[in-house]
Amino acid sequence: MEIVHQLAELFLEAVPTAVIVVLFYLFLRWAFFQPIQNAMAERTRRTDGVRADAAELETAAKRDLDSYDQGIRKALAEIYAEQERARQAALAERAKLLKSLLDQARGKVAASKKTIEAEVASSRAELERQIPMLAEEITQMILENPSSPLQGGAP
Repeated sequence: MEIVHQLAELFLEAVPTAVIVVLFYLFLRWAFFQPIQNAMAERTRRTDGVRADAAELETAAKRDLDSYDQGIRKALAEIYAEQERARQAALAERAKLLKSLLDQARGKVAASKKTIEAEVASSRAELERQIPMLAEEITQMILENPSSPLQGGAP
């Protein structure tokens, strides 16, 4: 029984320490842990809010970037269309100039042909007029030259 009595004494001596530990725990909970938990909860709430704001800003930035890209594509398409129109106009102008030059060349060729035909006709007429005289001269030369191959003379 002495052990029970010693245990009872030990328990009675430990009660103030246990009460002090419980009071210290309650004090720490009130003075230290509760403010830390409140600060952590506030930090989590703010972090989640900032993350939500960041997600909204990222979505808005993507929307703006898509709009910007679409604007650039539209501007490039307009530039390419304008370049194509200018190229087509230049090709049309070139074709028109080539046709004009070709028509001029055809006209010059036709005029040259007419000139040549006129010269040929004039030369033919001149030859026709000179044929009797030339024939007579050739005949005279043949008859006058005894060593002519036509007359059978020796060379």
